[in-house]
Amino acid sequence: MANKRIDEATGTETMGHEWDGIEELNTPLPKWWLYTFYACIAFAIGYVIVYPAIPMIHGATPGIWGWTSRGQLDQEMKKEQAERAPILAAIAKTPLDQLVTDEKLNRQAIEGGAAAFKVNCVQCHGAGAQGSVGYPNLNDDDWLWGGTIDDIAFTITHGVRQAADPESRMSQMPSFGKDGILTPDQVGQVVSYVRTISNQDKPSASSQAGAAIFAANCAVCHGADGKGSQAVGAPNLTDGIWLYGGSVAALTNTVTNAHYGQMPNWGARLDPVTIKMLAAYVFSRGGGKAAAPAAAPSGTGTGTPAQ
Repeated sequence: MANKRIDEATGTETMGHEWDGIEELNTPLPKWWLYTFYACIAFAIGYVIVYPAIPMIHGATPGIWGWTSRGQLDQEMKKEQAERAPILAAIAKTPLDQLVTDEKLNRQAIEGGAAAFKVNCVQCHGAGAQGSVGYPNLNDDDWLWGGTIDDIAFTITHGVRQAADPESRMSQMPSFGKDGILTPDQVGQVVSYVRTISNQDKPSASSQAGAAIFAANCAVCHGADGKGSQAVGAPNLTDGIWLYGGSVAALTNTVTNAHYGQMPNWGARLDPVTIKMLAAYVFSRGGGKAAAPAAAPSGTGTGTPAQ
């Protein structure tokens, strides 16, 4: 304190200490900065009083207003649900065959189904419903279990090969090669025949031999002409649309080992209105068995690849 003095150059008092001839000036903080700092302190005190802020063992102080972002979200969700309630009620009471003929209601159902599809279905069918190997493309007009909107809703509700659901779609192709039903040569001949009727290869001696094997082992499900049967979920083998691939290697693997793809029975997880909206959305993607309204986005109807 005794060493304090007024700096001649600036007219400011020094702090009273010096190092190698260097002294520190006791320059006061700007008043605008101090006032801002005090305002921030006052704001912080007010904030912890009004809003939840101070961590406690089982939560935080609630604040005198009782506001939380979670509570605000809950209010917004309830408001949204209230606005959607009349639409959902209308969809619930409208039969599916009438839903697709009601342009406005069908558009609303498709929009709701698109949202539900993004949450529940894109993991397998893809964001654009284009599918992939082992997962059906929902944008075409090929079907395993039927392409009416009622068929689609039934498949979504009960799933495919779900043992817990007695109404689930069920079918099983034998593993002709693995189970020793056909020899490797016979499997190759059947593959040659299938590639012939799907217009991938020209007829040959191998395909002619495969035709007889096909008639004896495969026609019971796929039909004598290979066009399949939706009654048993048997794929159409003549249209060139393949679920597991149509190459020689892919077909050989399918005939040898078969496949057992499954789809959840969404009726056990989703409410009936959501099932309806999903059916409307899927129906709108491709080429269903009945025309969808012209205003429906992304085309009309839907399809599930058979192979």
